[in-house]
Amino acid sequence: MRARLAIMVSGRQVQLREVLLRNKPQEMLDISPKATVPVLQLVDGTIIEESLEIMLWALHNNDPQQILSSDKSKHAQMLALIADNDGEFKHNLDRYKYGNRYENVDPLHHRKAAVQFLQSLDELLQRSTYLFGEKPSLADIAIFPFVRQFAGVDRNWFEQSAPEAVQIWLSKWLASKQFCAVMHKYPAWLATDQAVLFPKTDS
Repeated sequence: MRARLAIMVSGRQVQLREVLLRNKPQEMLDISPKATVPVLQLVDGTIIEESLEIMLWALHNNDPQQILSSDKSKHAQMLALIADNDGEFKHNLDRYKYGNRYENVDPLHHRKAAVQFLQSLDELLQRSTYLFGEKPSLADIAIFPFVRQFAGVDRNWFEQSAPEAVQIWLSKWLASKQFCAVMHKYPAWLATDQAVLFPKTDS
């Protein structure tokens, strides 16, 4: 989701191949043996296999909304917050959401640990509409999809217990046109299909 968001925001257009992870096409395995999504193949054959790297590639190419900060210290702060999200928060999220996949795991313990990260987001959102100011940043679009997953595990608990500023921020993203666009469902790709361009043009 966050890779598609960054591509959309950048104004770049790519060929999109929707895959089912239970039925991975050989073409995907040939370019990316790790066999996870997203993966992006550039025209020159370069393979980018991490969602954050795809985001940075897209936005370094074109950033009309100034999602990346020109302030080096702020950019470093964004990357540090994203690292916390992709590391400890994602670790706790997985064990809260998929507790039955892990041995000797208490999902509620990991929910409690994950809330500490939400509280750090709340501190930022107490000061501004978005994490690093009054307009969306790289950190916002990199992090909110994971908070969305966290909220979806137990919606009632989240609405009653999660920090209010985080709830408002998440709701704003879920109601956005950009989110609705990237959540469009595509059929699984077949080699015989015509190319599907993303994002679609208005024409």
